[in-house]
Amino acid sequence: MIQHYTQIFALLFATLLWSHTVKAEQVDLSDPYKMVQQVADNTFKRVARDQAIITKDKEHLRLIVEQELLPYIDYKYAAYRVLGSYIQKVRTIKDKKEKQQAVQHIKEFIIVFRSYLVATYAGVFTQYTDQKVEFEAPRAIGAESVATVKTKIVEDGKPDIKIDFKVRKNKNGEWRAFDMMAEGISLLDAKQSELHGILRQQGIEHVITLLDKKSKLPVQFRGDDGNA
Repeated sequence: MIQHYTQIFALLFATLLWSHTVKAEQVDLSDPYKMVQQVADNTFKRVARDQAIITKDKEHLRLIVEQELLPYIDYKYAAYRVLGSYIQKVRTIKDKKEKQQAVQHIKEFIIVFRSYLVATYAGVFTQYTDQKVEFEAPRAIGAESVATVKTKIVEDGKPDIKIDFKVRKNKNGEWRAFDMMAEGISLLDAKQSELHGILRQQGIEHVITLLDKKSKLPVQFRGDDGNA
């Protein structure tokens, strides 16, 4: 069930990025609402422009995700959120050598988690079917460092799907995406729940190997999160 939710989130996120509601322009990282809509537009135009290449080689979608999407995702923060209590456990380690090794494992996890995200979104981009995405009107953020950009996916003959797109402002005052919630369910929470048992029972090295394996599979949509 968790894997099923993960793929739903990924598909919904891909749909969001295919929406073209604004003119293509340099992404405004000072405004979370503009950032989300501009990244969506730029990604859509790039995929449309490269469609001939994609038809011949779906692996090209990895490059598009790397160049058009990843710069606007705070994947490091997302990785920390997924690791959850493991991070807290590492902070309590007293032995210097053991702690250094644990920190190195965290760095390795971040690297493979990034590659996993690239592979996941590259795969779901193959499933776009012209859904319409409506963005909520921008609201004042004030001094808040975390904001929610609400969107709604509208498709004829199907119920609307409400999505909360979570973004945070970094120390440079730039907004990046880190999570999304569909009908109240968090992508990061789902992924954390999926990996928690594996992390606890088999360790972070096994989790790293698992995600690395998934990230290297050929680009295609995997309804079972690539476990088959």
